[in-house]
Amino acid sequence: MTTQSRQIVSTLGSDGRLTAEIVPETVPDPTDRQVLVKIEAAPVNPSDLALLFGPADLENAEYSEGRIVAPMPEMAMRAMRGRIGKPLPVGNEGAGLVVDAGSAEDARALIGKRVACAAGGMYAEFRLADARQCLVLPREVSAELGAASFVNPLTVLGFIETMRAEGFTGIVHTAAASNLGQMLVKACAEDEVPLVNIVRKPEQVELLKQLGAEHVVDSSAEGFMQSLVGAIEATGARLGFDAIGGGTLAGQILTAMEAAASRGAAYSVYGSNERKKVYIYGALDLSPTILNRSFGLTWELAGWLLIPFLAQLPMEAAFRMRRRIAEGLETTFASHFKAKVGLVQMLSREAAQAFNAKATGAKYLVVPNG
Repeated sequence: MTTQSRQIVSTLGSDGRLTAEIVPETVPDPTDRQVLVKIEAAPVNPSDLALLFGPADLENAEYSEGRIVAPMPEMAMRAMRGRIGKPLPVGNEGAGLVVDAGSAEDARALIGKRVACAAGGMYAEFRLADARQCLVLPREVSAELGAASFVNPLTVLGFIETMRAEGFTGIVHTAAASNLGQMLVKACAEDEVPLVNIVRKPEQVELLKQLGAEHVVDSSAEGFMQSLVGAIEATGARLGFDAIGGGTLAGQILTAMEAAASRGAAYSVYGSNERKKVYIYGALDLSPTILNRSFGLTWELAGWLLIPFLAQLPMEAAFRMRRRIAEGLETTFASHFKAKVGLVQMLSREAAQAFNAKATGAKYLVVPNG
């Protein structure tokens, strides 16, 4: 037997148009350690939007029920040649009920249980997943609470693990009022990790202060750099995680770190000897990353991605992180959603443009079977 399902796929055509649509899918029976999950909820993360729409022009797209066809900028076409003509299932993570399983004992044990998983293609009614990669949700935790238990929580704990592994003692984080940023505030408070939060609006400063954040600086305010230097000096933070990507912010963080490190030190044409590093992990701004080099020569700029990080993580550390997430799904790692949408509604003009705005406090939840 097989299971009939529907899923959302994104296909870039050679004609320069991207099509996001609902397509029928035949899901084979699970084998061995596979489980069949009836998806109840899946969050819309920036990483999902990068695959679903990318830089396609949604303002001038054609909308019909369950389908969007949008023009793709020529520059993006050159960068995305590898995906032309390939229907790509969308949705990194989600949660739902295990309704069938393969022959393996650990897979059969999950039948009837609600699990969270990051199997990919989660904007679907049914999905196969590896039982070993499923997180069994506590009985009191709903699919909606568990749906976003992988990407953001593991990224938060990944930042802290990276900090410790590389010998740093504090973190600077941008777009800090996001769902992920709010989780990081709570996790760093629990672990006594000094944290500098960079936001872009006064009301976001207040939001994070209410969560207990000590150091919050507003990039839109006068005296931003002075405030940033002061916060970095107070925390000793020399490692940044930047969700913006484009523009000058990564360079400003390095400049502020250098100012804090050089204060009171003997002058050197090469700058301070303190290590300073910023990881870019997001692309909220698709423009070029601009570095005005005013931070000496002891600095690093690199990229950080969750899946490669997890791949090199010892199994014991991965299990420890997942246990902590499971215990904190209603507190530290709780996600908050603005609205729920079904598969068809997800591809409406209103919803698609709301997703793509990537506004703080506007996280959406997809309910494929609801």
